Amino acid sequence: MSKGRLEAFSDGVLAIIITIMVLELKVPEGSNWQSLKTLIPKFLAYIFSFIYVGIYWNNHHHLFQAVKRVNGKILWANLHLLFWLSLMPFATQWIGETHFAKNPAATYGIVLMMCAIAYLILENLILKSEGEDSKLKEAIHYKFKEYFSIASYTLGLATSFFYPYLAIGFYYLVALVWLIPDKRIEKLLNKD
Repeated sequence: MSKGRLEAFSDGVLAIIITIMVLELKVPEGSNWQSLKTLIPKFLAYIFSFIYVGIYWNNHHHLFQAVKRVNGKILWANLHLLFWLSLMPFATQWIGETHFAKNPAATYGIVLMMCAIAYLILENLILKSEGEDSKLKEAIHYKFKEYFSIASYTLGLATSFFYPYLAIGFYYLVALVWLIPDKRIEKLLNKD
């Protein structure tokens, strides 16, 4: 099966997610700089969520550049990932509106963790589809970043009910790890 439609659909959904997030930023009533102060938590939540969606788009793009074919399982796994990513606008708005309160911080962490799990499932199904002797399997044989992400989200989720700002720190530590596209796939793509 061709991967082109999957990539185009995914790109469209991610673009809509970012659009929904930015539409949640409302213009303040005043015209002075002080009136923007109330938007700081919402804007910070938007920035971090935008970065996260960008990271997923970037790594999704790189992953599918190395994929030769897709099947029904991969299509469903991709939809699973897009489902969790589509909850980012909700989690972003709630965490921004409440100034990073406990329950919204936990919800944000759950969404991030489920995105990471969904990406790992997608990656595993792609590797299985590509075969044991594929170059992609060779490139992604060690999954430190994937498991580090899930562990960090778990720590963040556990601390969110007591120290929500510490939880946010765990969440954004993961973003720093993933900011640079997956070098394993970069090396693979540069060989061809």
